[in-house]
Amino acid sequence: MGRWLMTMLLFGTVAICLAFTIVPRFLDRIYYRGPVSSHFDGQRFFNPDGDEDTIRVPAGGSRAGFFARYLTGSDGRPAWPRHVAVRQAAIPARVAGEAMTVTWIGHATVLIQTQGLNILTDPIWAERSGPLGIGPKRVAEPGIAFDDLPKIDLVLVSHNHYDHLDLASLKRLWDRDRPRIVTALGNDSVIRQAGVPSIARDWGGKVAVKPGVDVVVTRNHHWDSRWFTDRNRALWSSFVVRLPGGNVFFAGDTGPGDLKWPDEARALGPVRLALIPIGAFRFEAGQMASGSHVGPIDAVEVYRRLGASTGIGIHWGTFRLSYEAYDTPPKLLAAAEKCAGLRGFDTVALGQPTMVPPYASPAARTVVTRADMMRCLDTAAVRALR
Repeated sequence: MGRWLMTMLLFGTVAICLAFTIVPRFLDRIYYRGPVSSHFDGQRFFNPDGDEDTIRVPAGGSRAGFFARYLTGSDGRPAWPRHVAVRQAAIPARVAGEAMTVTWIGHATVLIQTQGLNILTDPIWAERSGPLGIGPKRVAEPGIAFDDLPKIDLVLVSHNHYDHLDLASLKRLWDRDRPRIVTALGNDSVIRQAGVPSIARDWGGKVAVKPGVDVVVTRNHHWDSRWFTDRNRALWSSFVVRLPGGNVFFAGDTGPGDLKWPDEARALGPVRLALIPIGAFRFEAGQMASGSHVGPIDAVEVYRRLGASTGIGIHWGTFRLSYEAYDTPPKLLAAAEKCAGLRGFDTVALGQPTMVPPYASPAARTVVTRADMMRCLDTAAVRALR
């Protein structure tokens, strides 16, 4: 019996060692092959403004330790509600001309209706954001039930993280509506796993939608992976949808980086609407931004640099991805916007169609340094935000 047990332990140890050796390589994928560029080394993509901040382990220690604390809830994070009720409203089938209606569906999923087009960003109707049904559970139900969606014409997919690229949702959309799906290099290979075609472009690449309307894939600051070992095998991006009445900017998922990428998007024309992430920025108490995610402070700076006349904060309050309290992003956004002396950047209720006013050139905006911003935000109300 003892010899049998020792034999089983030996085989078990060998199997575990082989798994650690073989499985990571098996989970790696080549999503894209192409020439070396300013952000592709022939194997993997990178941020030309540096990757040190996107690979740093939050809160110090080991990456395994961080995820263990996160998954077990032992990182001291404030409690979130288990369920957030959503009041869904009737959605128009189409919005003609330069009128524009926007409905936040949840996280980075937004329905934009204008010029007779229905445009959807990073669609995810999954209950969990992660592989094999494992990952953060949806707290707020989708602002629009999938079956209540109008026919979708255009889908923008920013990168391949599970809370942004949901194969099941893309497959349902494709089977029902056959929309044009635009993404960045390499993500088309991931989307193809669901039998769904898409159009992939490098930063600066364009896709014509109809006369007077096109999509430009633009730079931001992030990373991607489906299985850890396939890190940065595909490219991440933001998007500018160029429209006659002023452009729509969708930031995707992004950290601050050099904060020059909003300037590049602005150069493509006046921004009528900016969809900018404001959540999942805090991985330790008091943190105001992370390398991978802008917080409200940097989101306000992105909004200023874009010269946008209207901004909506997204990427918060749907999946618990980080440390901050459920309602910290909108509260901190309001405080930061006031300190910056800006207007027009706010959050909207889930499932409620919002009319976007016509583009109006913003008044001259004073540049507020980060040091001045932090001094302005040093209040009891902001310090109380967890």
